[in-house]
Amino acid sequence: MLMGNWGLENNPMYHAMDALSRAASPYQLNPMNINPLRDLLEQSIDFEMVRRSTAFKLYISATNVESGKVRVFPRERLTAEMVMASATLPNLYQAVEIDGVPYWDGGYMGNPSLFPFHGQTGTDDVVVIQVNPIERKGAPKTPQEIQSRVNEISFNASLLKELRGIAFVDRLVREGKLSADEYRQVRVHIIENQAELKPLGASSKMNVEWEFLTKLRDMGRDTATRWLDENFAAIGERSTVDLREMFQGIGAVHQGG
Repeated sequence: MLMGNWGLENNPMYHAMDALSRAASPYQLNPMNINPLRDLLEQSIDFEMVRRSTAFKLYISATNVESGKVRVFPRERLTAEMVMASATLPNLYQAVEIDGVPYWDGGYMGNPSLFPFHGQTGTDDVVVIQVNPIERKGAPKTPQEIQSRVNEISFNASLLKELRGIAFVDRLVREGKLSADEYRQVRVHIIENQAELKPLGASSKMNVEWEFLTKLRDMGRDTATRWLDENFAAIGERSTVDLREMFQGIGAVHQGG
């Protein structure tokens, strides 16, 4: 906090645990698979009520460890194990088994998975909350920075792949090469605040101080409010992100309110 970036770079315990996680797996460090987060999740969320709700659609993605494919769990079947699977980083937690299949964090193959929304909702607008920065200038130098950037690239890859597919179909529809009656032109919106997120170091992801968590919460609320003030009228009318510019390497361009 005093350094201004909420990181744990100067915390010897953080570095010790980081080194230990690279030398031993969660199966060796935690053979009993003790996970307080799972207990907290079960205590805090009524999954039966979530499964019964018809007010919204919810999809949770996880990565099948055996096949390397994404698995999307719908709200109607959602359990605590599925949510845990979607957040299981393999160097920190043992894989979560569902129906005998091990799963890791869905970020590797679907972060998030957009395809379920194409045919399951009545809207052509997709609003993405972008947490991991897509672009960072310069090469990372320390081992922690390198690993963090590798993770960011890996976790963003699936999203960029789907956005690229949306841009490709949109172009073919506009050029008349695909029928607009058979293919939907998806309007894409991205809510992000990379100016605030980029300075946060890799170690800040392990910071669970309440003051830091509330700072992130308030940052998210402020960012969403500003985005809505500027772009709400565009929803249902046009995309607020130029995907062609994004994939030319220039970055996401907001077209204004």
